[in-house]
Amino acid sequence: MEYFLNELQTTVRDLARGIAEEKVLPVRAELDEKEEFPWAIVREIAASGLYGIAIPEEYGGIGGGSFELVLAAEQLARVCGGVAVTYAANFLGSDILIDNGSPEQKARFLPDIASGEKLCAFAITEETAGSDAGAVKTTATKTVDGYVINGSKRFITNGGDAAIYTIIARTEPGKSARGLSAFIVEKGTPGFSFGRKEKKMGIRTSSTRELLFDDCLIPRENLIGKEGMGFFYAMKLFEKSRPGIGAQALGIAQGAFEAAYAHAKERVQFGEAVLSFQAIQHMLANMAMDIEAARALIYASARTIDSGLQKSGNMESSMSKVFASDMAMRVTTDAVQIMGGVGYMRDYPAEKFMRDAKITQMYEGTNQILRNIIANELKKRY
Repeated sequence: MEYFLNELQTTVRDLARGIAEEKVLPVRAELDEKEEFPWAIVREIAASGLYGIAIPEEYGGIGGGSFELVLAAEQLARVCGGVAVTYAANFLGSDILIDNGSPEQKARFLPDIASGEKLCAFAITEETAGSDAGAVKTTATKTVDGYVINGSKRFITNGGDAAIYTIIARTEPGKSARGLSAFIVEKGTPGFSFGRKEKKMGIRTSSTRELLFDDCLIPRENLIGKEGMGFFYAMKLFEKSRPGIGAQALGIAQGAFEAAYAHAKERVQFGEAVLSFQAIQHMLANMAMDIEAARALIYASARTIDSGLQKSGNMESSMSKVFASDMAMRVTTDAVQIMGGVGYMRDYPAEKFMRDAKITQMYEGTNQILRNIIANELKKRY
């Protein structure tokens, strides 16, 4: 389908696709097997300027938005979901700063993020604060010298490899969501360290680590925006970022579909290519329809968010993430089925696509929680 991309959007899409095919594809299996952080690819993406997609031009960025990020994430995920989430996590880390940071904070941190000189990460999740994001226990206690942070964060993408972290911590005990605030913590700050690197089912080239805070003192100027607003900043961030997760799922599904289609053309059984069998044709037709429907929803959702014309894009962004991630699990499962025995083997990409797809149903809001959000938004609108 034609989505009428402008010159910038076409450039972003083509740059990301070129990096994915030329730089990621040859090492995809090795990165997954070794669970190795893709520093060489990070440098290639940095050289292309794609880390600056959603950062304002005055800070060295491209000045795009959610839609441009969606286009890049989709193309990277079409080859490797782990590389795609490593890339997209920079948006998670920097967006609260872009929307709510002071001019001094933006001038200090954003140019290095835009250039790819420093990676960024966002940290809200804890052992007891997953779907219940307001249950954060990590504390930030105000002192004469700044804020002292104590606690830990779990399952943090780019953890340990990123240099800049935006975190949510509790500044007011007993106030639930209204007691949370947002802060910048830099790697190397005394009292800030990293725990175990998680061993995951999929997206294995992406690093996922614990963040540990032990009397970690940061200056007062590292508070982002106002005290007590951290939870609300985070919820607004997720509203903007969920189409990006949908795009990761979309790219994974597209890559799996292409692998399955190519195999169906080449695999001969009963004297003819399995693509000639109606059962396989129907599976591929359903896969293609699902992928295109998800793409239309994701693109429309991202464009709606970027337009700023709606007070809230929460329902649309949640729909795009839920629909696309559920679709990706169906498509990748069918891709493995179409490829048969070889689809189950690590020598072929289908099983990796299937493993990578699963997490898209879980992070940035499980699909069950997001269905609750969609239902609540429906109540407001109807």
